Amino acid sequence: FKEFLHDFKTDDGSSGAMESEETPDGILDEDPIRGFKYLQQLRQIATRASRVLRIELDDVFAYGDVEAELGGASQGISLADEIVMNTKRFQELFASAADELLESNPALVHAHSHDDDDPLDVLMQQRRFHETQNRSADQRDLGAAGAQNEPARGTMAAPGSGSDESGLPAALTRRFQVSFAAAGNEKAVPLRQIRAEHVGKLVQVSGIVTRVSEVKPRVVVAGYACDACGAEVYQEVRSRQFMPLTVCPNTAHRENRVPSRLHLNVRSTRFAKWQELKLQESAEQVPVGAIPRTLTVQLHGELARRATAGDVVSITGVFLPVPYTGYAATRAGLLSDTFIEAFGVEQLRKEYTDAARDAVVERRVSSLIRDGDVYRRLSQSIAPEIFGFEDLKKALLLLLVGAPERRLPDGMRVRGDLHMCLMGDPGVAKSQLLKYIARATPRGVYTTGKGSSGVGLTAAVVRDAVTNELMLEGGALILADRGICCIDEFDKMNELDRTAIHEVMEQQTVSIAKAGITTSLNARAAVLAAANPAYGRYNRRKSPAANINLPAALLSRFDLLFLLLDEADPARDLRLAQHVAHVHRTGSNPPLDFEPLAMDTLRAYIARARAISEPVVPRDGVLSEYIVGKYLALREDDKLAGESAAGHTTARTLLSVLRLAQALARLRLESQVSHEDVDEAIRLMAASKASITDAENEDAEDAAGEAMRARDPVSAIYSIVRAVATEYDADREDNREPASSAAGSAVISVARLEPRVLASNFTREQLEECLTEYDQLNVWKYDRFAQKLRFVT
Repeated sequence: FKEFLHDFKTDDGSSGAMESEETPDGILDEDPIRGFKYLQQLRQIATRASRVLRIELDDVFAYGDVEAELGGASQGISLADEIVMNTKRFQELFASAADELLESNPALVHAHSHDDDDPLDVLMQQRRFHETQNRSADQRDLGAAGAQNEPARGTMAAPGSGSDESGLPAALTRRFQVSFAAAGNEKAVPLRQIRAEHVGKLVQVSGIVTRVSEVKPRVVVAGYACDACGAEVYQEVRSRQFMPLTVCPNTAHRENRVPSRLHLNVRSTRFAKWQELKLQESAEQVPVGAIPRTLTVQLHGELARRATAGDVVSITGVFLPVPYTGYAATRAGLLSDTFIEAFGVEQLRKEYTDAARDAVVERRVSSLIRDGDVYRRLSQSIAPEIFGFEDLKKALLLLLVGAPERRLPDGMRVRGDLHMCLMGDPGVAKSQLLKYIARATPRGVYTTGKGSSGVGLTAAVVRDAVTNELMLEGGALILADRGICCIDEFDKMNELDRTAIHEVMEQQTVSIAKAGITTSLNARAAVLAAANPAYGRYNRRKSPAANINLPAALLSRFDLLFLLLDEADPARDLRLAQHVAHVHRTGSNPPLDFEPLAMDTLRAYIARARAISEPVVPRDGVLSEYIVGKYLALREDDKLAGESAAGHTTARTLLSVLRLAQALARLRLESQVSHEDVDEAIRLMAASKASITDAENEDAEDAAGEAMRARDPVSAIYSIVRAVATEYDADREDNREPASSAAGSAVISVARLEPRVLASNFTREQLEECLTEYDQLNVWKYDRFAQKLRFVT
């Protein structure tokens, strides 16, 4: 192990062990450990720049291959497998080898400057100095008096604790922790496939973090002081629970029958950070009909605070059992609990800023900016497999970008996240859009209204299994903090549970006052909800308010409300059917007139757009007056529309316009809002209401047609006959036949009229009555035997 840490080189250090480089002053600076990967890590540990020695198994494999090629012992090849099989043992062996190198290698010994000593360095130096003085004094006293049984003052370790020559445990003086990184070709083990065969082995699992405990100090080495001889005794603690020492291990006390008692000394006790989290398997790993499983993960030292609730992470660690103790052991019998002692935590859903650091993706973003038309291309790249919805996809793009949060001088906070609600008929791809957005954002949580309760969305009070204290466990909105919470089947939620998110949507906090816990949690998440109308499908005979069936206090919190209707349109239905058939046949979107951007490119551009801190409205006041005028016009339109208004324009609508305009300015990578941004924001709001208005207009037309048919069916059938005659003339003109003027001499078969009349809910008798009545009025001539009619010129 010592040879591996000392001799392993990276590719950039293959030119030799001793290399020189010229400093800015022209002096050659020799670095004896250049290219030696683990010696450089140890130097950072010696200089207090790092606290982790990370051993990569790929390096162990590579080192073994080199040894085999040189004809030496090929122990390195099997060493990596042995590390995986017995990880805890090799962790201690590598730590001991690193301790020896830190004490013996000159480049590491002289790397630390005593000018940067921290309190622990000073304490260790003083204790070693006093230990040396005490031993010298005891030897002189023993040589002069010949006393053989006097207790010696000094430092000693408890039995079973590894210590150095000074008697101090290695765990007390060691300033680093050893961790192992799994091989690059190692795949993560599904959470429910971890078995007893993995106990003690290095495993890699992935999932979502559902709960994170507070960071607490854990005793690593307990220090005691003897009240009889004054000796310091150290006990290394390797488990969660331990039995404190009470008797001094000095044998002179027993021989002289001197009573002694050890007292715990907190100042000489070493603590380390300890944190516990619950890891739940992802939804795609859960079998049909099963519930997600969870696993306890313990984080020690520098790994603490590496993950928060809601993160999707990959954890590398050793799978260990922990037996039950106390009264729980009598009930558990031979059973034991299990956990993973983590060595590494990697975020699988990278933040926007992490996606922007990739050089290849950065070049794609730069090319996208040069090509222009970013707004259209980005919106078209959102869920390209879903047909249509151009304005809706533009609104979803602005939802991903968002507007900056504003804090006023008096402490009031104005949210910048956009909230959207998709209301529509079944089968219009609402759920697919929600799941796409949940995947596109780094912190996206998808949930359903029927399967979510009020505490499941906000926060629940649970009892910590370790400390037995009451603690808060965040719900979906807390897990989506600084992200997007997608709530499907929003209309199926219980009304009492739905009111729990009112505060979250506007104030973006969750206030808790239960079980003696009074606090306010951050829930700075954008809400994207999808719901069905009150009657399953949109009922055109009812008003929009009756169809939507959501309280006005909740609807006013949504910046945009889109109504998606499944209407029969032959041309659109044909394109939609061809689109869906192509996706199912090939597994990809059909050929489009544009090239959809990859999701990493989309995230990288959004990251660059979100870096624009706060697009502001110009100070000249012209744009402000323009926004005010538009807002007043919207209010006036609602006043004139009265009860038939598609929605209610409130002060929140004005804030929505500003948020949309700021998101558009961010999308243009500009720091100022322009007139075009305001116009597009108002157009999107009008487009979201246009679906409601169009439905209302069609409802009004349908109602007028039904009223006319109920009042005068003969006149209604006459209108149908005139329309058929006009279509007949148009067909003749397309076929280049001499057309009659104004359907004056058109001869139409009754067989051509009858399907249209019956489809309009009229009867054959009503058609016969209409033909006879207008024949008597000399509008046309009706031949009952030939079943034809000819318009009179």
